[in-house]
Amino acid sequence: MSSKQQKNLHHVVIVGGGAGGLELATKLGDTLGRRGKAIITLIDKSKTHVWKPLLHEIAAGSMNPERHELVYIAQAHWHHFNFRLGSMDKLDRAKQEVSIAPHYDEDGNEVLPRRTFHYDTLIMAVGSTTNDFGIKGAREFSIALDTQDQAEKFHRRLHNALLRAQTQSEPVQAGQLEVVIVGAGATGVELSAELHNTTRELAEYGLDKIDPDRDVRISLIEASDRVLPALPPKLSNSVDLELRKLRVHLYTGERVTEVTSKGVQTHSGRFIPSELVVWAAGIKAPDFLHEIDGLETNRINQLVVTRNLQTTLDENIFAFGDCAACPWVGHDGATVPPRAQAAHQQASMLFKTVKCRIAGRKDLPEFTYRDYGSLVNLGAYTTVGNLMGALSGGSLFIEGMIARTMYRSLYKMHLMALHGFWTTALQTVARIITRRTESHVKLH
Repeated sequence: MSSKQQKNLHHVVIVGGGAGGLELATKLGDTLGRRGKAIITLIDKSKTHVWKPLLHEIAAGSMNPERHELVYIAQAHWHHFNFRLGSMDKLDRAKQEVSIAPHYDEDGNEVLPRRTFHYDTLIMAVGSTTNDFGIKGAREFSIALDTQDQAEKFHRRLHNALLRAQTQSEPVQAGQLEVVIVGAGATGVELSAELHNTTRELAEYGLDKIDPDRDVRISLIEASDRVLPALPPKLSNSVDLELRKLRVHLYTGERVTEVTSKGVQTHSGRFIPSELVVWAAGIKAPDFLHEIDGLETNRINQLVVTRNLQTTLDENIFAFGDCAACPWVGHDGATVPPRAQAAHQQASMLFKTVKCRIAGRKDLPEFTYRDYGSLVNLGAYTTVGNLMGALSGGSLFIEGMIARTMYRSLYKMHLMALHGFWTTALQTVARIITRRTESHVKLH
């Protein structure tokens, strides 16, 4: 195709290669891109993709990210879209251009200069980041789990802390092997259970001076009066019981006021010593989105969108997933919750929307969120959840093997959206075989 022909094609730019953004780019590339009906460009600040709900497993060491990460540039080649490495920081709505900041290597050398990309349809899918609410010391002395790099950083710190404790001559000090997790939402709860299992498995690999039951302590702090406050009480109570069986220390109704290099201070005067603090309380959209080029945003930087997922002030710009505040029909002014299932549903709708825009249609589809329930995976111990909608005729509590199978199927559905059925099936078989010949915990 000549450059003149390409210039006349509709250019769809998707910023953010998370689950929703990557699925959308793949579907559009396989249809419009492959047939030369449009140019699809995906922009992301990372070179690889890992499904975000797996980050707590990477942090705990129960998953090796190298076996699950997807290389964007390879996915783009296979599925007929363009991938551009970089972090968007500016928008020019008048020129219909996004600007990408220069990209530097680990030594501070510029690899890629600042670039701009024209769009006819811009789709923002940059997800969310952890919200530290401005708590003193939270940014300096705790680690969030927003990215693969952060998850791997925490795992290295945990592994190094265990190695130091193994080789030191003095007894383990207070807080030395204590992990404090701030926020008892799904990430915090799942991480606490994974850590309980992996620290015990790690100790079996020659760390004979460490007694996990005595030396390793996991604490979970939640400002609300129960864990998983956004989910139904029955599910919350079941998870609470399981965590207490694992001897995870739960501090509900405690609000963190400061994080230091030595531990965490709460509003009640309680101090929990810890050299390993994970911040998993609250989310917000990335700061650069705040009123970017005059677009309407809310207090947590989300772009305000209509039910068409169009931004309220520009019909050429769409947003979905965690970075968008979309009306939740039938919930009295509430917005669609920031969940993976919402992003998946919105990506499916935007696939139709883009085809409508290219065809010149003005009657774009409207988004209606369907809540199919929630699943919480407590690692090797159990999985619990509730199903909602037509399948259950209301709300149905599930746990054990059925819940675990459904939890795993969510990841398989994501992989099938990216690779298709047969590739996913073959990858699954290969991992089952290799899993038998390798350790079940990352040892470095």
